[in-house]
Amino acid sequence: MLNLLLRRLLIAIPTLFIVSVIVFLMQKLMPGDPALIFAGEERDPAVLALLREQYHLNDPLWVQYGYWISDVLHGNLGHSLRTEVPVTTLIAQKLPVTLQLSAAAMVLAILIGIPAGIFAATRKGTGTDYVVNAFGLAGMSIPNFWLGIILILVVAVHLKWLPSGGFVSITEDPVRFLKLIIMPAFVLSTPIAAYLMRHTRSAMIEALRSDYIRTARAKGLRRPAVVLRHGFRNALMPVVTMVTLLFGELMAGAVLTEQIFTIPGFGKLMVDGVFTRDYAVVQGVVLCTAIAFILLNLLADMLYILINPKLRKG
Repeated sequence: MLNLLLRRLLIAIPTLFIVSVIVFLMQKLMPGDPALIFAGEERDPAVLALLREQYHLNDPLWVQYGYWISDVLHGNLGHSLRTEVPVTTLIAQKLPVTLQLSAAAMVLAILIGIPAGIFAATRKGTGTDYVVNAFGLAGMSIPNFWLGIILILVVAVHLKWLPSGGFVSITEDPVRFLKLIIMPAFVLSTPIAAYLMRHTRSAMIEALRSDYIRTARAKGLRRPAVVLRHGFRNALMPVVTMVTLLFGELMAGAVLTEQIFTIPGFGKLMVDGVFTRDYAVVQGVVLCTAIAFILLNLLADMLYILINPKLRKG
């Protein structure tokens, strides 16, 4: 088990290096000259030359990357061009907002997707199975931004059941948090619940075909015990790893959802940074998102090893 984890960590190191190069080059591909943005409206030639010298903009790309990655390794992601606030401070402020939204969406996705997958698997080939699969296909096909706009129009504007947007931390006001988070969490969870439903259904169908399930039925065990205690426990491995990996997709998918519901989170920070050409913010957000994906992949590997006895023995 330890050797397998070490191999995964060794693979993660060059992956992080490649990601850092891509993130750095992405900033260089963005239109506009950073020195012109730094200089403001006057754009004095002497000031421009000083800024290009200060930020190493006249150096070759590999030299600029060396300076940048050195700062990153020391925890310095630069300062926002608009607010002059350190990017690490902005990320520390916005990331908890997105994590709360993603956690709420994942809870909804698990509560909807896994029971629906089990329900469909136990009724394979019936009309119920087709209906559940149709809802799952719809969940994967409907764009998040469209569903969010429709919910705002129907639930917030016409029915006035919930507020149309905003955010309050769960630690400040739990009731207000639930009112504000339920719509964006539902929008964000819809495709994830559909993926979980399909994977749970496939894993359950495979598990219910196994010999130990037939043995359990032959012993006269009740259907819920056969399905949940024997079938679902053995189908749980791919589902758990899928949940871990999909959490990273939730954080990435929060970009549009936060923009629609005006949630001041990680995704909205990146969108605002792109629109205002705030290069340091965009770099910092993309780099942190990529690192989160890699760490979630490592966590998925660890969970799979802990759940699967064969891998632990190997």
